[in-house]
Amino acid sequence: MINDPFAAAREEAGILSCPFQGEAIPMLLRHADVRMAAKEWQTFSSDAPFRVPIPSEEEWRRMRQLPIETDPPQHGEYRGIAEPFFRRAKDPQVVATIEAMITSLIDAALRRDSIEVVREFALPLQSRALALLLAVPEEEAETWISWGVHVFRDGADGAQKGQVLEEYLQRRFDLALNKPGEDFFTALTRASYQGRALTREEMMGFANLTFAGGRDTVIHTISSIFAHFAERPESLQFLREDPSRIVHAGEEFFRWISPLTHIGRVCPVATDVQGTLVSANGRVSIGWAAANFDPKVFANPLECKLDRKPNPHVAFGFGTHLCLGAAHARLLVRTLLECCITRVSRVDVLEMIPHIEHEAAYERMVGYDALRVRLTP
Repeated sequence: MINDPFAAAREEAGILSCPFQGEAIPMLLRHADVRMAAKEWQTFSSDAPFRVPIPSEEEWRRMRQLPIETDPPQHGEYRGIAEPFFRRAKDPQVVATIEAMITSLIDAALRRDSIEVVREFALPLQSRALALLLAVPEEEAETWISWGVHVFRDGADGAQKGQVLEEYLQRRFDLALNKPGEDFFTALTRASYQGRALTREEMMGFANLTFAGGRDTVIHTISSIFAHFAERPESLQFLREDPSRIVHAGEEFFRWISPLTHIGRVCPVATDVQGTLVSANGRVSIGWAAANFDPKVFANPLECKLDRKPNPHVAFGFGTHLCLGAAHARLLVRTLLECCITRVSRVDVLEMIPHIEHEAAYERMVGYDALRVRLTP
């Protein structure tokens, strides 16, 4: 069951002090404050290598992620380098291929007694769809699938995967230089920034974020949708009665699941944040999930209301750093919903292991570590 561990603090103070790696970082919780901070990059800066994701990822990566760890105007120029590949999510041929991909996965699941959604459905779908987006051969995704749910660390085996990813990316860029194609990696070797070629570190920063940014978030979203259909079987019929509801339903799933809890910003100068003084170079957390359950914006926020509108959620961020992969995620979810209402009459959960974020200041359920279901045609 989706929970809102921020309700009391959001109502009382608007912030929650969250200890991370020796810092007490104030998390903004109210929808209006979150959107304000996301837009005011001069006060809440992303120009802070390794400090935007919270907790920090220095243990698993050695390069600045691009374009997320930059501010305007550098951010806009960096973003423009990668954007053409993420716009492919709107290409009719890509859309048709995603539809065929999801249909194949659903049909295969229907032929089985049960399927473990996280590793046998969501992980392969996320990886193969990303290969399509990046214009690399689909078989490349099999390597990515082997890394597990989290590209840096996979809870199933306890391994730290950051070095594996880095070694893989170095090989891919070497290959792109020796045998160039029309893929994402080749494009980065040919790209320029402020009149010069990208450095290998900059290429690695783009690729690192591409693999890390939409992996577990997409997987948690997909697993949570299947769990919801099992818990609320009338939801499938609700969408089946009027397929035009799918667009609003997709947006509500993104809000309700909110797979990315928060993200960091750094205050260049000492800043008063809702009554808490953040010292110069101190961090602030922008609480996307807390904002998405703000009852002043979303009536009955714990309810997954598939025809909710308006729905000004911030599951993809807000402002300059609005998620590059938003169109891709929307395509996957919309297509999954379309396929489910035409092929699946019922979802039954046989086993579930919720994924819980255990932090000093809060515990929050986000998706599943395992979810075994039976799909009925």
